[in-house]
Amino acid sequence: MRAHSRSRVIVGLSGGVDSAVAALLLQEQGYAVEGLFMDNWEDGEDQTYCTAARDFQDSRQVCDQLDIPLHKVNFAAQYREHVFKYFLEEYAAGRTPNPDVLCNSEIKFKAFLDYALRLGADYIATGHYARTRHTAAGVKLLRARDSGKDQSYFLHAVPQPALADTLFPIGGLFKSEVRRRARAAGFANHAKKDSTGICFIGERRFAAFLAKYLPACPGNIETPEGEVLGSHQGLMYYTFGQRQGLGIGGRRDRDETPWYVAGKNLERNVLVVVQGHDHPQLLRNALLAGGLHWIAGAPPAMVFDCTAKSRYRQPDQSCRVRILDDQCCHVEFAESQWALTPGQYVVFYQRDECLGGGVIQSVLTVTSPDVREFRLPVRSPA
Repeated sequence: MRAHSRSRVIVGLSGGVDSAVAALLLQEQGYAVEGLFMDNWEDGEDQTYCTAARDFQDSRQVCDQLDIPLHKVNFAAQYREHVFKYFLEEYAAGRTPNPDVLCNSEIKFKAFLDYALRLGADYIATGHYARTRHTAAGVKLLRARDSGKDQSYFLHAVPQPALADTLFPIGGLFKSEVRRRARAAGFANHAKKDSTGICFIGERRFAAFLAKYLPACPGNIETPEGEVLGSHQGLMYYTFGQRQGLGIGGRRDRDETPWYVAGKNLERNVLVVVQGHDHPQLLRNALLAGGLHWIAGAPPAMVFDCTAKSRYRQPDQSCRVRILDDQCCHVEFAESQWALTPGQYVVFYQRDECLGGGVIQSVLTVTSPDVREFRLPVRSPA
């Protein structure tokens, strides 16, 4: 850490074990630590699935244990304007968004950072599994040591100045070590289950939640050739590669091979499905991405080779990136990718460094790929 020992750090506490241990480690390193709990969602109609009250109590217990102040702030208005509004617009347009990326860039590393700096903080800190490296050229975003928990994918759109003011104390730890430190510190949340899924939906059924905001619009489920197989309740409820919930299994005129979502025709309100996991329409080797963000402020070159992830849990995939303009690039993969999904993010890496990324706009098939001879760097040892 480059700060002197009494720098004031405000830690974003979520009620989970990761942010709790982040605060613990910073205090042990001599920082003047304070906690801040963010309320980012309000649902006046139904609080059944909201865990904010319990999460706040868990955060308060951590602060009591560490004898540090706890602030509480409501960013629900900013969240609805900058994250939830985009979420609904993307679903209405037939795409599948990832609101966690926007939550980081717009709320945790913008609204929270601005608020903390107004409180007099020198830095903010979070419990994200990621690392930063300060160089003469600027701050680099690096993967966490624990590759299974690395969250750099969700942080790729955070501006570099915000990264410069952020500490990631647990980025060099494995999750097992984080839980061990929490247990040793007496934190009641040391065994708390990791939160998953979209924060404002919680454990409720996704379709029921979405129907509150977007009207259902039933239509046909068809094969690429136009054969009608059934009906859907709304294109927004389905994503590329989806197998469950289609309601078209067990047809007498077909074998038992599963069906998968392979496309959406918004003009005709048709959900396109194909049979078989490896159907050609589920396998594409290129995409166009927009809304690009580069950690360094610019791409490394107009054409460069790297690895990429088109979904969070995906292993690195070799690719070649061609910059088309400031906001758009063409990505060609060395191998076909399964169920590339418009609305999701493609994030670029060179070894452990996250370069940035963008939103998948459309998926393509390049018939004569020129990327077969890539010799790309792999992750360096932890």
